[in-house]
Order: sequence, then C-alpha cells, then structure tokens
Amino acid sequence: MTTWEYLTAPLLIHNTKQILDNFGADGWELVQVVPGPDGTSLVAYFKRPKGA
Repeated sequence: MTTWEYLTAPLLIHNTKQILDNFGADGWELVQVVPGPDGTSLVAYFKRPKGA
C-alpha cells in the first residue's frame, strides 16, 4: 500500500507556474488550490509517496 506525505504552500499569483513547476520537479503532485485564510491569497495542497 502506498503511504503519502503532504505539503501546503502559499501561491503567489504573479509566479504560480514557476512555483508549481518547482514542486512538481521535487515529486509533489498538486491536489487542490483553495483560498487562503485572508481570502485574497491562494494555498496549494500537494502529495507525494513517502520516501520520494
């Protein structure tokens, strides 16, 4: 059975592609993007298999 580790990270609107590409290069898969706690920012949720 695959076990997962998770990461949350803020997304800067003007730099979204680079941020997502960097996490993807490290093996993180984007799961969801949601509004941040202040309502004006975004937070990305990622997952990857443990040990990756």
